[in-house]
Amino acid sequence: MLHIRRPVALLAALLLAGPAIARDLPPPPALRLDGVPQVPAALAERVRPWMEFRTASFQGWDPATRGMLITTRFGDSNQLHLVAGPGAARRQLSFEPEPVAGGSFAPGTAGGDVLLAAADVGGAENFQLFRLAEGRMQLLTDGKSRNTGATWSKDGRLVGFASNARNGRDTDLWVMDPRDPASRRLVAERQGGGWAFLDFFPGGRSALVARYVSIEQSELHRLDLETGLVTPVTRDRGNVSYGGARVTPDGRILATSDRFGEFRALGVVDPATGVFTRLGAPARWDVEEFAVSADGARVAVVTNEAGISRLRVLDSRTGALLLEPEVPVGVISGVEFAPWGELGFTLSSARSPGDGWSLTPEGALRRWTFSETGGLDPARNVEPELVRVKSFDGREVTGFLYRPDPAQFPGPRPLLVNIHGGPEAQSRPGFQGRNNYLLNARGIAIFYPNVRGSTGFGKTFVSLDNGPWKREDSVRDIEAMVRHLARDGGIDGSRIGVTGGSYGGYMTYAALTLYPRLWRAGLAVVAISDFVTFLENTADYRRDLRRVEYGDETDPKQRAKLKEISPLGRADRIAVPLMVVTGANDPRVPASEADQMVAAVRANGREAWHLVAANEGHGFRRKENQDYQFWTSLLFWERHLLGD
Repeated sequence: MLHIRRPVALLAALLLAGPAIARDLPPPPALRLDGVPQVPAALAERVRPWMEFRTASFQGWDPATRGMLITTRFGDSNQLHLVAGPGAARRQLSFEPEPVAGGSFAPGTAGGDVLLAAADVGGAENFQLFRLAEGRMQLLTDGKSRNTGATWSKDGRLVGFASNARNGRDTDLWVMDPRDPASRRLVAERQGGGWAFLDFFPGGRSALVARYVSIEQSELHRLDLETGLVTPVTRDRGNVSYGGARVTPDGRILATSDRFGEFRALGVVDPATGVFTRLGAPARWDVEEFAVSADGARVAVVTNEAGISRLRVLDSRTGALLLEPEVPVGVISGVEFAPWGELGFTLSSARSPGDGWSLTPEGALRRWTFSETGGLDPARNVEPELVRVKSFDGREVTGFLYRPDPAQFPGPRPLLVNIHGGPEAQSRPGFQGRNNYLLNARGIAIFYPNVRGSTGFGKTFVSLDNGPWKREDSVRDIEAMVRHLARDGGIDGSRIGVTGGSYGGYMTYAALTLYPRLWRAGLAVVAISDFVTFLENTADYRRDLRRVEYGDETDPKQRAKLKEISPLGRADRIAVPLMVVTGANDPRVPASEADQMVAAVRANGREAWHLVAANEGHGFRRKENQDYQFWTSLLFWERHLLGD
């Protein structure tokens, strides 16, 4: 008997049924529709090609076969696959009911004898570490705590990771040999949730670890694996940040830092003195990622230049440029050298889903995966334009505007403003996925703003929204951008909607309450509605880190200001239809944040749709849930933005 995954089977049955049969598509079992209409099967069928894209994300290299390890989806969730060579078939390795977050093979003399994987349950982000062999996952951690940042030693014998297993709040430093789960041991107890393994020093007796305090401040430390002693490597005064540090075979520490300016530069940290010496010219853009070759001679550097990634390979000692390949315009992530010198990475662009790529030591680019786009021609997808706007205080803010084809959709078009989360994040010109349907088939323009507080524009810019007294300045940026776009001849200023996830969801609520006349409708995903209740109920390991950004709810003055700026207290100002999307297991923004906002909006006699997933956390990861979320969102926009 052939089993077809629901809801595809149900959709097919409804389409073949007679006219007397109801033509609505019920939601997947884990979704609850509260005030949300069921999706017409005809709508789902109309949109289906835009739903059937997939992406591939580079995870690392297999030393034994020289294959590329990726995550991609052939069923309902991402799983680990191995690709033997460029363009080869994707061979599935994991077969879990839950999405697999990532994986890596043991390096060094072990020769890839262990494949390590990470996964959680229901989106709760309590990630566990597993050994994957013959399609089965062997649990290596306790099954309850949050375990992150698994890092291999140079010889592949040990894995270092951070875990809150001790008390659920503080992130301690652990090691184990994944071949023997009983070898797992706590090396150093730490306070706070910002500790992480970065690399091992030569000889394997000590490790490089980091303490993250805020986007503006982080530190590097050396951890003695025998004694558990943690000693500072960097000793800066004030706000200095270090990122992505790696140890070369000769014991040097390469890292990025904003020590000498607005942007993160690549440099060398002296392990003895902590002095950071810039490698090469002063940074004009952030170095957001880098990787060091196995012999330590070369370093691959990815810079974020107005949202577009640039890749260069440098001499790790002199900073001299060795290679600068012509990578397609897009966003690069996850760079890692293979032992034989090939550099792997993920590349995504407006006209290409994320795929695995590599750069050979000789400088040749090779594309390993060719992710499908539902039979649609990705070359027809819209490329964005960069929009620059002077905000309320004269500061320039920018964003990416995607316009529908004017030949197909002439005249002023409705606009959807889509605000990124974080807030320490950045909207980039990547693949639009399902949103390509809004652009290419419904003629809705989409604008992705980068308000103050976004990364990629320097350390001053990223701090401009910190604390409760500056928070609403970022919402004022949105007003300035929207009023600018409303004057654009290609935009219908009377039909503008706002949406966003996580912090972008807060921004959605805030925009609706502070500037209610700008909008026709709003859609908030896993959104903060009240900063005080959010801080009181977010996961213990996150609370102190979030207080640095938003404010401290235990301080009476800050608590009062946090309450004042929280959208929940101004819910009576929301004058347009609202849709809210919630993951019931969300550890970051608890589901109660959505419940209280929906209740407040309805108490004021306003329309509020609420979509809740019992098996999701901070955003939907399962395809059947993602599909139904998009369909219901489309119903919402067609009704309230397009006026269908």
